[in-house]
Order: sequence, then C-alpha cells, then structure tokens
Amino acid sequence: MDSMGPLQNGSSVAIIGGGPGGTACAIALLHQASVLGRTIHVTIYEGKIFAEDTHHNQCAGVVSPPITDILENQLRVSFPFQLVQRKITGYVLHGNRRALVLDGPEDKPSYAMRRNEFDHYMLEQARQVGATIVRGRVTDLEFHADGVHIYSESDYRHVNVVVGAFGLDDGTAAVFSRTTNYAQPRFLQSIVTKFHPPSEFMGPGVCRIHAFLPAAPQIEFGAITPKTNHVTINTAGAHLDTHWMETFLSSSGVHEAIPFPAGADSLDTLHLPYFKGRFPISIARNFYGNRYVLVGDAAGLVRAFKGKGINSACLSGIWAAQCMLRSGISRQAFADDYVNSCHAILIDLPYGKAVRRLVILGSRLGLVDRVIATAEREPALQQALFDAVSGHRNYRDIILDLLHFPLLWRLGRTFVSVPQPAG
Repeated sequence: MDSMGPLQNGSSVAIIGGGPGGTACAIALLHQASVLGRTIHVTIYEGKIFAEDTHHNQCAGVVSPPITDILENQLRVSFPFQLVQRKITGYVLHGNRRALVLDGPEDKPSYAMRRNEFDHYMLEQARQVGATIVRGRVTDLEFHADGVHIYSESDYRHVNVVVGAFGLDDGTAAVFSRTTNYAQPRFLQSIVTKFHPPSEFMGPGVCRIHAFLPAAPQIEFGAITPKTNHVTINTAGAHLDTHWMETFLSSSGVHEAIPFPAGADSLDTLHLPYFKGRFPISIARNFYGNRYVLVGDAAGLVRAFKGKGINSACLSGIWAAQCMLRSGISRQAFADDYVNSCHAILIDLPYGKAVRRLVILGSRLGLVDRVIATAEREPALQQALFDAVSGHRNYRDIILDLLHFPLLWRLGRTFVSVPQPAG
C-alpha cells in the first residue's frame, strides 16, 4: 500500500485546472520540494487556451493587495506589471440616488488586467519551473489504495494525489462528486460584458471602480471596471439573467458613470457581448479527503461575500502544497494542516454572510443612500466602506471596528431622517 504521508522523492501530483489556484499550487510544490531535496512530478490539466481569445473568463480581472507579495515573496514569480491595463486607486460606491468616492492609500493600489493574460502568464511560470501541462479535460478519476488513476481527453496517468483547482466547472465537479463525497459550494450567477466609451473618457486619470448596490431584487451588486480602452461591466445575483443585466445597464447610475452614445436608444443597438459565470458564496462539502484536496473557488475558499478570489486561490494553492510536503495526503493530514492554514478565510465567512444579508436588506429598503450620507460626515464609516469594497481588510475586523457605540448611534439616527441630494 502506497503511503499517504508527506510527498517523497519521485511522488506525483495531478492538478486539475490551470488558473491561479492550480498554478500557484504547482509552483509552490516544485519550489519547496527542491529546497527539501525531493523531485516531485507535477502535471496540470487545463482545457482552455488562455493565450488566445478562444475562451473567455467571466472574471472582472482585478488583482489587489497583497498579490505582489504572494507572487514575488511566496512563489518567487515576478509580478506581471507589463499586463496591467489600469492602476486602480479608489472606488465610487453607488446607492440609488447618492454616490460616495472612496480613495485608498496610493501605495496599495489594485490592478486591472485581462484575466486570460494573467492566467496564461501564471501557467507559463508553472511550466518554466518544471510542471507538465496537459491540454484537455479530466473525464474520470479512480481512487485506490496505491494512488489515483486519472482519465482525460488527452492521456491516462497514475498519481499519488489529485488537487482540484477547477473553479465551478460543472463537469469536473461531477467527476469529483461521483468518486468522492465532495459537493460544490453554493454560488451566485454573474454576467459580464464590456463597452468601449469615447477615447476621451478613458484618460489616464480614470482610476476608480464604480461599485453599485441597486434596489433591483435580482441584482446583489454591480461594478464598472476601467481597462485600457474599454470598461468591464459585471453584475451578480442568485437568479441573474439577461433581463436584469439590461435593467442594470439601463439605470441612471450606470449612465452617469459611463457615457453611452447619444444615438443608442436601446441596448440592442450597442451589440454588447454577454458572458455568464459563477462564483462561490459558501464552503464546499468535503473539499479534502484521502488523496485529494480542492483549492480556490472549487473549495469555496474565497473572501467572504465577494472579492479577492485570485488572492485566495493562490494562497490556498500554496497552503495545499505545504501540507502535502510536510504533513501528507490523507484526509487527516489535510484536516490538521491545510484547514488550519485556511483559518483566516474560514473564520471570516460568518461575518461575510452577515454583511451580505445586511447589504441585500439595506438595498431593498433603500437604506444604502442613508449609509452613504452618514459616511460623508463620518471618516470611520468611510474607511470601513472602502475596506469592505476593496477587500483590503476582512469583514470580521471591519465589523468589530464598527461596533464602536457613538458611530453606531449616529448611523442609527440617519435611518430616521437623512437629507436628500440636491437636484
């Protein structure tokens, strides 16, 4: 019987998914195994071709702090500044009738990129340190006492352990669910499109993401992210469809944020391409077991409510690699080591769920404008809103800060009476 202890010289790992979580896991495995004097064979299965426009990623493509530290200090990968399309230094938070500018520290910007280009870059970094890339989807898995048998569209392999880094792909999730006790996390629907405004709108001074918390019942939030010569527009909700996306695009707040052509009397004349995706809002059930572990979106290991998905994917990939090399590949090893490493994400989930429910309720009751009005006069609340929208701090710390009694008392007063914006 093959040991399920720490990976040793000659051990083999298959990673299903070549996004940030999968590539970070591969790079960390190969670097750390080298330090330990072990040769580990790592194979990444990826069916998408990131270098071409054949496949579209439904991610807005914003990476935020501490992504440079994760890449450069933990993975020894140079941050790809050459891929940055726009430096993001702040946000504009929109309610129904009010908006608030939230600017952050200039030394901690976020960066807008094309997600496909970032994924291609990371996959190439994994290849350069020794990972084998197999182009094709995994079609089946067999777990045995001596290892895992992997069937794909391209080949067949026998490995010691499998890492699931496939996001919310239904096909691969079904393979894991059929062969293990894994169950996908709950998720929100997301629709993404892009629009090319007039060139004068996309000047170098455009450096803020517009974030919307609309009252529309099917839209939990929306965002407009500036890129090089266009903006990426995305919405999310539990039961989102094209009707609600078009409702969002037709709203006055969106039209104030980006100038649609004067002659565009309907969205049909703009011919906007829509892409639909999903992102998790809960932890997956049984995201680890004997000879398998899941990372990133596939495990539901993302920052609570929304945001920082790329960071969380990279970090969970690194933590999984560390666990396999120092503790082992059994369910118990992952429970003791990997789950402990994920503690910061896991402990924040209840707070993120609470914030999500409050935001949904506040949006439906029209209270977001009142919170914005209060934040205009309260620096502490303004900072909390920036931290929440940008993802610079976890929800637990933000909520604990807001439990300061005088601030809550003043915030409560605004729910009784608040001045309406001029005009």
